[in-house]
Amino acid sequence: MATHFDKIIDYWQSNYSKTIPESKKFEVPEHFKRMANLMAPGKSFYYIANFQTLELELVSESVEEFIGEKASFANMDKLLALALPSEIEKIHRKEQVIQSFFIDYLRPKEMLDYKITYTYKNKAHDGKVRVMLHQATVLTLNESGQFIHVFSIHSDISHLSVKSTEDVSFLNINGGPSYYNVETSSGKFNPKKLQESKKLKELLTLREIEVVRELALGKSVKEIAISLNLSSHTVKTHKKNILGKVECNNSTHLVTICLAEGLINI
Repeated sequence: MATHFDKIIDYWQSNYSKTIPESKKFEVPEHFKRMANLMAPGKSFYYIANFQTLELELVSESVEEFIGEKASFANMDKLLALALPSEIEKIHRKEQVIQSFFIDYLRPKEMLDYKITYTYKNKAHDGKVRVMLHQATVLTLNESGQFIHVFSIHSDISHLSVKSTEDVSFLNINGGPSYYNVETSSGKFNPKKLQESKKLKELLTLREIEVVRELALGKSVKEIAISLNLSSHTVKTHKKNILGKVECNNSTHLVTICLAEGLINI
């Protein structure tokens, strides 16, 4: 029976499953799950996916809150089914750009250095619509440079002042070049449009980061001024300067970048 997310499954099967030789199951270190739990606080779930089999080799128990079943029953189909039908086409375009970025742009040894982030909306078993932040990083590659195992965290960020966007960000976790808010509306990756972005910690002052955290909570300029004991004029100036430094057009993109870098608590 056809489902609204078949397009993504078909894409993954064509570009990964059918092109990757037989793979082994990922050997999860004893400390990995403990670390993963620390990395996925609040209303989040995580998993390790094998892109040769499209099977989940490790799933957090917290996924039960989203699918309404025990974690042992979770699979890729059930997780994709959470995404709103209106989000599937956007996710498909993001996955196309991600695949091209890794395969066509990066060298195999660089693939393990990047974390991918993007937002989307889902609807859990309780009927509640949530804005989710998806973060993923490659764990293993085969001899041909194809990635096999991917670790993903999906976190509910509905409480933050952020919307689902069509952009995807590539954050280098080892100090290399990062690329934020990469356009995906065409479903095509264009390396000529990539602009290396400096880390926010290098661009923003501690006070500016405090302002961003307040903006993420949806607070007004007046509310931020009271919270940080500043004048409204000073908060407006900080906001203008921050958007200029980060080269963002609005607070949504700004907050998304801060989430990717971990400057905002989920």
